Amino acid sequence: MSKTMSSVLVSLGVVLAIFAIVMFGFGASDPLGPFNFSVEQATLALRFGFVVLGLALAFAVYFFTREHKAWEIGTREVVYMAIGAALYAIFSYLFNGTVFAVPSVSQVALRPAIAIPMFFGYAFGPVVGFFSGAVGNMFGDALTGFGLSPQWSIGNGLVGFIAGLVALFRDKKQSLNTVLYLGAGLAVLAGLLYFLNTNQANLNYFNPEDGTFGETQLSLFAGVSILVGLGLVLGVRFAFSNSEDIAAAVTWSMLGNILGIGFAAISDVWINGFSLPAAIVGEFLPAAGPNLIFAAVLVPLLVVAYTAVQRQSGR
Repeated sequence: MSKTMSSVLVSLGVVLAIFAIVMFGFGASDPLGPFNFSVEQATLALRFGFVVLGLALAFAVYFFTREHKAWEIGTREVVYMAIGAALYAIFSYLFNGTVFAVPSVSQVALRPAIAIPMFFGYAFGPVVGFFSGAVGNMFGDALTGFGLSPQWSIGNGLVGFIAGLVALFRDKKQSLNTVLYLGAGLAVLAGLLYFLNTNQANLNYFNPEDGTFGETQLSLFAGVSILVGLGLVLGVRFAFSNSEDIAAAVTWSMLGNILGIGFAAISDVWINGFSLPAAIVGEFLPAAGPNLIFAAVLVPLLVVAYTAVQRQSGR
């Protein structure tokens, strides 16, 4: 076994171990100080199954591209994993449901912090992005006090992981059109599904004013937000066509967001018994749409800042 394969297996194994310890060790316990690691016990095994599936998908991508240097993991990458996860956990907590709640089938909030795993994946590699998104989201959710949805944490990990796959291409521009067409097609498809299901009922949301859950229809903005985000991504892609880093980071972050959040939402068809339209309209759109807007606005800022730091340090 090569050193690189060992490093990737250890990194993914650590994620699996963290989730296993939290889900099976603390999942049925009372809150531990400020952390609530509770997991719905009736679907615990199924949720863990989707955790394993997400990790398996990440390993499969590595295995078929294992000769590439993008998979090398050293001390630097381990440090970035810890930093990315910590930043994502803290900012996810600060911007979670008690700040900006979005009507949805389940607890969904606006999370500008999603730009963190996107950026960490793009800048430091897919494994760093995966760890930052998955572990950071889990601890961020625990800090909110609402308990965990582990399959959503893995979905967030896939967001960062896929954003980092740009590193597999020697020429970043080579991948942009294909990724752009694929992401745009999926975004339009999801938007179309919203217009075919605008009467999706009983969408639960958290009301921070009285600390209760209520019911409302999905807002028009939430329904079309993925199309708004797509428009912004297209604008960034072509406005910065001469800036390879910004265009690539935003385009790959778009695909990571759509596929990663899509993985999480569709898993709830089995875990929570949602219909596919309910999962897409009620969960995917309220989460992925705003995420896409934040990707188009915040990821370029992080890339510019990182590039400036690299330039100053002489790298």
